[in-house]
Amino acid sequence: MFDSENRTELPLASSAGCSCCSPAGHAQKAPAAVVNSDAVAPSRRTFAVEGLTCGHCVQTVEKAVSALDGVESASVDLVAGGRSGLTVAGSVSDAAVRQAVTSAGYSLAAN
Repeated sequence: MFDSENRTELPLASSAGCSCCSPAGHAQKAPAAVVNSDAVAPSRRTFAVEGLTCGHCVQTVEKAVSALDGVESASVDLVAGGRSGLTVAGSVSDAAVRQAVTSAGYSLAAN
């Protein structure tokens, strides 16, 4: 679904050119929903995240999810303006991932 082997490094956007860097940018995010409904599994799961537009958005989500207990790794494959793929490895609940993404100002896409 998402090819994490061919990730490109994305530049950070300036506050003038990116919705994530402005205070108003986070207010328009949709409610969160989980793409994969496993409760807790020591595995690799992929979620669809909406609202990411640049490398700064990617770093924000990766940092928030990586800080959760049980997360071995978290990486985002950016699709600017679309549904980006968030791959999480480790034993962490979907609810915890959802909360971390929401707290970072973004949302998991509805099915």
